[in-house]
Amino acid sequence: MQKGRGIKVASKTSDSMDTISEINVVPLVDIVLVVLIIFMVTAPALVKPSIEVNLPEASHGDSTEPSLLNIAITGEGQVMINNEVADETKVKDQALVEFQRNPEVQAIIIADRSLPYGKVIKVLDWVKSSGVKNFSVTTDQPVDAID
Repeated sequence: MQKGRGIKVASKTSDSMDTISEINVVPLVDIVLVVLIIFMVTAPALVKPSIEVNLPEASHGDSTEPSLLNIAITGEGQVMINNEVADETKVKDQALVEFQRNPEVQAIIIADRSLPYGKVIKVLDWVKSSGVKNFSVTTDQPVDAID
């Protein structure tokens, strides 16, 4: 055995004793691509489903604060609270929970323009019976008012 001799490291020249100073980026790229694919597959599942509602138009509407009590009524008369199908009992219970949490809670009503007026009033009455006193009705701006 010879003293003083080190182990040779692979390099471009066979006689030098250099360390490897190159970074292999292929594994990094592989990991990034796998994470990207996972994100692309799971992202559609995270998007909240939307409710198709044809809103009435109003040229003088005000903006409203976001609320935890969003009630939508579709053109078919289906009532949804916070994107979940609801009946009278569920609407009243959810309104009561939000009212007990915050007595100044505002219910935002999103009603299709084709609905009979009585259906909207009936849902408003359900919410009001739980103690909620602040309401806001969502509308669209007319196309000519935007110009």
